[in-house]
Amino acid sequence: MSIRSLLVVAALALASLQAAHADGLRPFDAKSIDLGEVSGVAYYTVERDGFHVVTTLAQGVEGTPIRVVSVLAPGQSVAFSTPQAGALEISRNGDSVLIRKAKSVSN
Repeated sequence: MSIRSLLVVAALALASLQAAHADGLRPFDAKSIDLGEVSGVAYYTVERDGFHVVTTLAQGVEGTPIRVVSVLAPGQSVAFSTPQAGALEISRNGDSVLIRKAKSVSN
């Protein structure tokens, strides 16, 4: 089984276990991301310069995965969106990281 296949299988397994509304995340705990045809996982680590949020996404089983690393300070967020599934926001509020569906993505 390829790395891409394992990533998609892990993402789908996590998606079936977790709620769709805002969820708190703990360091190193992966959270499934579902944006329609694009899915993946996100986790974060605590570093001196901020919380490093690592998001890996792929389209279907055969899609090439991409990895996005965002460094979030308190009050900052990063959003991902697709035309079909809307937007997802990962935000830092103090020492908490939340993942939630967003109504829209602002420029």
